[in-house]
Amino acid sequence: MLTPVEWKSEGISLIDQRLLPHELQLIHYDNVHALSDAITDMVVRGAPAIGITAAYGVVLAARDAFAQSPENWRDIIEDDLALLIASRPTAVNLQWAINRMKGLFVSIEGNPESALLAEAKSIHNEDIAANIRMGELGAGLIEEECQVLTHCNTGALATGGYGTALGVIRTAYTQGKISSVFVCETRPWLQGARLTAWELQEDNIPTTLLTDSAACHLYNQGAIKWVIVGSDRIAANGDVCNKIGTYMHAVTARYHGIRVMVVAPSSTIDLNTRSGKEIAIEQRTKEEILNFSGVKIAPENVSAWNPAFDVTPAALIDYIVTEKGVIKAPDNKKIRRAMR
Repeated sequence: MLTPVEWKSEGISLIDQRLLPHELQLIHYDNVHALSDAITDMVVRGAPAIGITAAYGVVLAARDAFAQSPENWRDIIEDDLALLIASRPTAVNLQWAINRMKGLFVSIEGNPESALLAEAKSIHNEDIAANIRMGELGAGLIEEECQVLTHCNTGALATGGYGTALGVIRTAYTQGKISSVFVCETRPWLQGARLTAWELQEDNIPTTLLTDSAACHLYNQGAIKWVIVGSDRIAANGDVCNKIGTYMHAVTARYHGIRVMVVAPSSTIDLNTRSGKEIAIEQRTKEEILNFSGVKIAPENVSAWNPAFDVTPAALIDYIVTEKGVIKAPDNKKIRRAMR
């Protein structure tokens, strides 16, 4: 099974997702500062994959902190953990993974590396198992063979393996419930065009790529029955924060009578965030908008607005699928019941 992050040779190996689909290259990291830059620079992306990477990053940080002071490593490590948390602030899985790793600190005696590495590997394996489970649950909602649309990349490359929304698509396709998949290019990083289309092609799933702005016209043709997407953070009331453009899909899908399914592990649900209005949206550099493949495409001195995510209100979502179960027409009460 393809996985974008792996612990090997006493460090972390990441697939450089900036180079796909043209080149499959691994980069090895053995210190937190370089790893934090890799998360910020989109070498690795996707909320679950970022969380797994951060968990392994805690192992690296603990190794260095213990080498500096076996007695005070818990204090020394805090600066490195803050650096990891700041690398991508919107994806809640990153903070969740680090908090889970920190929960072990008090019980560790001696060198912390082996205990923390075992926990990081557990987080990784649990994510893969959750993805497979969500694939089964989500596929169960699709009643008959149809065409679906997905936005951004939610496959093996965005997770520990298999995928969230793309995991549902993989499972439903093998069950004969999906005939083909429409994939939005997902500007400005083109995760749909570069990554999702590549993953689906590797699985021999019929795939059609379209520009982000063509989706509404496609919906109007009556060809799409489901929009299936992932999430980087889900608020306690069911509002969903996901890759920029998701809100647009949800609004137009509702108008055209198309159902919306959000697929994400329970670690993505943030009960401390009451609604999507409280989610800090990552603002990325304007250069991602003003340039394309290293070529400037806009006039000199023009400004650009580049939010990485948007928030889709719960009222526009038909189902949220987690490994804990399916939440229909999500709201605060249903979200909290599911998390219990």
